[in-house]
Amino acid sequence: MEFKKFKAATVQAAPVFMDVEKTIAKAVSMVQEAGRNGARLIAFPEVFVAGYPYWNWIMTPVQGSKWYEILYKNSLRPEDAAMQPLYDAARENGIHIVIGINERGDSYGEIYNTNLIIDDRGSLIGRHRKLVPTWAEKLTWTGGDGSSLKVYHTEIGPIGTLACGENTNTLARFTLLSQGELIHIANYISLPVAPPDYDMAEAIKIRACAHSFEGKLFTIVSCSTISQEIKDALRQDVPGADELLTRKSSAFSGFIGPNGAVMGEPLIDTEGILYAEIDLAKCIQPKQMHDILGHYNRFDIFDLRVNIAPTRKITFTGGEAENQDSGNSSSPHSNTSGK
Repeated sequence: MEFKKFKAATVQAAPVFMDVEKTIAKAVSMVQEAGRNGARLIAFPEVFVAGYPYWNWIMTPVQGSKWYEILYKNSLRPEDAAMQPLYDAARENGIHIVIGINERGDSYGEIYNTNLIIDDRGSLIGRHRKLVPTWAEKLTWTGGDGSSLKVYHTEIGPIGTLACGENTNTLARFTLLSQGELIHIANYISLPVAPPDYDMAEAIKIRACAHSFEGKLFTIVSCSTISQEIKDALRQDVPGADELLTRKSSAFSGFIGPNGAVMGEPLIDTEGILYAEIDLAKCIQPKQMHDILGHYNRFDIFDLRVNIAPTRKITFTGGEAENQDSGNSSSPHSNTSGK
């Protein structure tokens, strides 16, 4: 049995705000840099393409309405031509990519917070839609469903991903662990507008360390930053945007080992690319003590059931229409056990 070893990279950076093509170009340049440095995997922040709806936190819903329209126009589908440079960069540099996008849905009122998983051949192998938008995010995003709670078995190992606050969801995390996840990508946005006693960077670290310690796996954290460009854009509606969107310890990016400890020095608030050597064999020994997927659990007592059926918006019945479901899937409703 082969235990994979590889170099991973994680990005802490701001997008080119509300500009898909320029943000993709920025991402491609970082993929190229990581490839030159020998990385086989690179993680990008939550909704890196092409920005986070900060207006939900500092404006009224009415004020923010025009920004929703701007965001929708800068959302995209994974198959859009604008994504092709990123797929090409993955193939040309032999690197796997996990990146957050604002994914455009079928309705003009439908945007998903989505993480894309791209392999080193430049193929889109998966996407995860954030299950529950957090707090003010509910003004913008539609929640995903259980069909995207998957682990992807790649040449470098089994990869799973969750976006921001859903890394707090114990059941979502266990669903990934139960599928053999050994490389977890947790991506976030910088959030300086949290309550005054909330340290965003520390909160990110706690969640990442908890997941690694519980599952005995590697967690790679990628967080965005807030550029002056973002502040300038929002200042036209909120004169105090600079102050509201400036706060220390709002972003954390780095690597967590299977022992739950931070590997090396993380990035706090500043932009950059970090690297770490990942050796999946290091996941073995910690599991000897606490393997919550095997000997350190009681599945005769606990039973997690996960609905992995894609959401159906409508089902047509009668005659030939019985098999013509409209929505995200035509597959039948199904459940899977987390055992």
